[in-house]
Amino acid sequence: MIELRGVSKTVTSGASPLTILHPIDLDVPAGRFLAVTGPSGSGKSTLLGLVAGLDAPSSGRVVIDGTDITALDEDRLARLRGEKIGFVFQFFHLVPSLTAFENVMVPMEIAGRPDPRGRAAVLLEEVGLTGRGHHYPSQLSGGEQQRIAIARALANDPLILLADEPTGNLDTANGGHIIDLLREVNQRRGTTLVLATHDAGLAAMAHERIALRDGRREGH
Repeated sequence: MIELRGVSKTVTSGASPLTILHPIDLDVPAGRFLAVTGPSGSGKSTLLGLVAGLDAPSSGRVVIDGTDITALDEDRLARLRGEKIGFVFQFFHLVPSLTAFENVMVPMEIAGRPDPRGRAAVLLEEVGLTGRGHHYPSQLSGGEQQRIAIARALANDPLILLADEPTGNLDTANGGHIIDLLREVNQRRGTTLVLATHDAGLAAMAHERIALRDGRREGH
């Protein structure tokens, strides 16, 4: 489902190049749950951004469901992302001027999906927030905002769900709810889940784990 071959990322820092991610190979079969661990600055977020096509690698190929996304133009890349990849961020990234219901509905409207209202209602029920749909993000707790973000990420039935430190801003109880929800998505829907985290307990729940340090995959 996800293949990385020699993928790296180098940026210019001042006058000199800075390698954030050294060349890495990675295979994530369909339906698997992979945890990417490592301290802050190890390259976890960069790796997820490259898999999502939110950033272009400096070298190598990223293949998603058989398509080399490094060869796509921006329009085709945006379409593939909209159809196949959901992304959950640490800081929620909800649209503050839209209600929870509208935040979930918008991706389906953009994609031209049938019955976006009905589907949004089903997704809110799935994340346990049926009664909160009319609230704006500022009226919701952090845990509720993250659940809305997960519902939005699932709006177009993506094959892949990427989650970057999804519990990083939450207390233990809310973090536990979010993890249960993500595991359920992986197990019940069969969605391929890639989760970046520095939480060892959380990583232990995954089918597979890789560790990054200073932009390199440990043990390789």
